[in-house]
Amino acid sequence: MSLTFHIQPGGSLHGALRVPGDKSISHRSIMLGALADGVTEVTGFLEGEDALATMRAFRTMGVKIEGPENGNVHIEGVGREGLKQPQGLIDCGNSGTTMRLLTGLLAGQGFDVTLDGDASLRKRPMERVAKPLRLMGADIDTGEQGRPPVHIKPVKSLKAIHYDLPVASAQIKSAILLAGLFAEGVTSVTEPEPTRDHSERMLQGFDVAVQRLGATASIQGGQRLKGTKIQVPGDISSAAFFLVAASIAPGSDLLLIDVGMNPTRTGVVDILRLMGANILVQNERIEGGEPIADLRVRYAPLHGIDVPETLVPLAIDEFPVLFVAAACAEGVTKVTGAAELRVKESDRIQVMADGLHLLGIDAQPTEDGMIIQGGQPFHGAVIESHGDHRIAMSFAVAALRASSEMTVKDADNVATSFPGFVSLAVLAGMGISAS
Repeated sequence: MSLTFHIQPGGSLHGALRVPGDKSISHRSIMLGALADGVTEVTGFLEGEDALATMRAFRTMGVKIEGPENGNVHIEGVGREGLKQPQGLIDCGNSGTTMRLLTGLLAGQGFDVTLDGDASLRKRPMERVAKPLRLMGADIDTGEQGRPPVHIKPVKSLKAIHYDLPVASAQIKSAILLAGLFAEGVTSVTEPEPTRDHSERMLQGFDVAVQRLGATASIQGGQRLKGTKIQVPGDISSAAFFLVAASIAPGSDLLLIDVGMNPTRTGVVDILRLMGANILVQNERIEGGEPIADLRVRYAPLHGIDVPETLVPLAIDEFPVLFVAAACAEGVTKVTGAAELRVKESDRIQVMADGLHLLGIDAQPTEDGMIIQGGQPFHGAVIESHGDHRIAMSFAVAALRASSEMTVKDADNVATSFPGFVSLAVLAGMGISAS
């Protein structure tokens, strides 16, 4: 039986919440902690299925990891050359981050390994990672049409390259930089638009020198990592659902505590503010190299905008719920430059457009985005989330403005990124249950 959300219409949000830890940072804390010399202690780790898939992967390669217990993880690093060949394939579950970053990290390890995943992950493109790694001398095969499984064969050594990313992707950038740790010379990556820089920041936290000059990040091969302490901030991608929810539900006043405010991730806040959202950034501070703040969001009437393309890569994961905000905004919202949404856990452009149509919204999908005529009242519906966690949570938020009950099917994968979503939503004042 798959999980179904039942959401009552209306309501407003109040109180103070802390959303689960940042998924991107949780993944990387395990990967770098495993490669480090010495012990790494992590607090605030996201106990979601995706991050746990990364943890399981490193356990199968001989890394001793204790936890997670209340977000605390203890990693006994095995050093740069200490990973062992797993006995079977590595199951990445639903996690594209796990598979893509591991492909880079394992390209120079010197043992044979196969990475696979669930039905959703098996549809996602992997050649975009394999291609630059082959230029470094890696021996990597992908499945049909460049999709998983990914088979990595041992090579004697990797050589450094400079690579111009054809698409803005933090996962590809990170995979190349991680491979660069095991390459001879300086490996550098230039990106067409800024993407999240958690890998660069965290590598520096592990005493690895990473040079950043404009749009280019560079790493010298052969460096060793030193175990450290990492505090994982609240995930802004998870906070986004509540930022939109409180913005569209009249009477709302909500405080989100300890949210990661990395400048490569705050596009959702910038876009909502351009639409007229009332979001205050308070108590700003730096912890573990990452900026953190508390966000106070109150209801405000939103208006349609042309979303600046420069903000699109900085909010790529948040667009499903931003489309809901656009449906509630007066006037037309136009999103362009977001073709990457079509190769996520689902085709998020088409799936969101289909769902919005069922609510009675005029949402026209385009090749690289969507045009939404907002501000019309909308009704409840039965929504098929296609097993995509962000689609499921986005339509749960939409129920705040619907005229009748919303049902969202196939919501199991919400546990991949946001365990406890339903209980936090209830705490804030939403009428949601799962069965």
